[in-house]
Amino acid sequence: QVQLVESGGGLVQPGGSLRLSCAASASIFSFNFMAWYRQAPGKERELVASITTGGNTNYAASLKGRFTISWGNARTLYLQMNSLKPEDTAVYYCSASETYWGQGTQVTVSA
Repeated sequence: QVQLVESGGGLVQPGGSLRLSCAASASIFSFNFMAWYRQAPGKERELVASITTGGNTNYAASLKGRFTISWGNARTLYLQMNSLKPEDTAVYYCSASETYWGQGTQVTVSA
């Protein structure tokens, strides 16, 4: 069993930045890929970004250029979010190969 704990969410004004962190209880390189997802109220969960053990990244088309996924170390995953918009408001989840999930961290973008 792998545990994932997200942190770094909060309230930010439009145009601001946040960096989300995901702390894993085991090496994230044990998984084929790590990813960030988000779910806004009344909407389905959607992929934000993913990164493979080889370092290949993939982003939702609407987010490319504003969000960056990266590793910190063998047990930490990051999501740097810049130029945030109100529509980015959602609960953000960390996932290990879509097998393990964190509890989520709330991001609210509002003036």
